[in-house]
Amino acid sequence: MDQTIKKKLARNWFKTLQEVICHEIEELEGKKNIFKIKNWERGNKSNEGGGQFRIFENGKIFEKAGVNFSEVYGRFSKDFRNRIPGGGKNPNFWAAGISVVMHMKNPHVPAMHFNTRYIYTSHGWFGGGMDVTPCLKDKSLEKWFHNELKKSCDKHNKNFYKKYKKWCDEYFYLPHRREPRGIGGIFFDYKKENWEKDFSFVREVGTSFKNIFREIILKKYQKKWSNKQREIQLEKRGRYVEFNLLYDRGTKFGLQTNGNVEAILMSLPPVAKWK
Repeated sequence: MDQTIKKKLARNWFKTLQEVICHEIEELEGKKNIFKIKNWERGNKSNEGGGQFRIFENGKIFEKAGVNFSEVYGRFSKDFRNRIPGGGKNPNFWAAGISVVMHMKNPHVPAMHFNTRYIYTSHGWFGGGMDVTPCLKDKSLEKWFHNELKKSCDKHNKNFYKKYKKWCDEYFYLPHRREPRGIGGIFFDYKKENWEKDFSFVREVGTSFKNIFREIILKKYQKKWSNKQREIQLEKRGRYVEFNLLYDRGTKFGLQTNGNVEAILMSLPPVAKWK
């Protein structure tokens, strides 16, 4: 399949999924047209793509939800190109993806993160995943969440869940705190075994995330919570901020490629505390 077609198919899926997830959030909130929508462009003199981020705040369920789509292209800087697969051979790049972060009002509902992307340099690959960050322990939720991920992965390859869960556990870890960010999930990168099969798996991950976040929210958003639990939530969010600013690849990639700062940092919670 021609690379131009691959890029178009991936880009269209990410954009469609943005629409689907935003619609799902509006359904849960019981309101339409709730997102602040901002289109942005990358680059100055030449057109280097851009994207659209959508942010919703202060709902009955979501304290903040960000759903970002981007399609950018250009040349890596000399300092950055050798850190990206294929960038040493060809400094030109194209990248499209969707990134979603949800910070909930109720401390019983975990923060949730999802992203998938397709990047092309001298070759193309998919990356992404999802993870959940509760501030209150819930072993039944953890078991259910990982069972759902395993079922989705097993449709494509029986080895995916174990492999990508391990990758997620190692990736979403704060070395300076010596603790994981949350209860894990799946994470994959540099996926280029077979384009059609890889793209099918990426679509599966996106659909699975939509179903998972809806199910978790409906189970938990009406539970009563205390001020003490709110304080625990705010401190856990502080850990979330630390990871995203110190270690997150997406944050680093966006800043190194002159992406829109507001869109890149939309993942940060509206309120957080540290101790």
